[in-house]
Amino acid sequence: MVYLGLFVAAFVAATLLPAQSEGVLAGLVVAGHTPLWLVLTASVGNVLGSLLNWWLGREAMRFSDRRWFPVKPAALARAHAWYGRYGRWSLLLSWMPVIGDPLTLAAGMMREPLRVFLPLVAVAKIARYALVAAVAARYV
Repeated sequence: MVYLGLFVAAFVAATLLPAQSEGVLAGLVVAGHTPLWLVLTASVGNVLGSLLNWWLGREAMRFSDRRWFPVKPAALARAHAWYGRYGRWSLLLSWMPVIGDPLTLAAGMMREPLRVFLPLVAVAKIARYALVAAVAARYV
């Protein structure tokens, strides 16, 4: 049940909903749970949440020509230009609070191929959780 709770926290934290999972992970490490399994569980949940953002971004673009679409054409053009400049490598920042989740949504909107998106996001998410677990383990 501990791992399911961490998985859900990590999944939700990767979506555009306001949530965080690092504290949950650190608390479970300090409580004596196996860091490797915690890092793997949190990473899988967080990467899947980012994958949901990517998919939502791809699907949202089907409606970009509608009047009610929330992103105006000029803003979309700026986003395309920015992503063209920093694009896929910016996904290594997908672990960051505030900017990481929108980056994964933008990657979907900009049609980043899944074969590129997934490894970059996975590296970022796993590295972040491994660092959190390592720091928390020092307090055990």
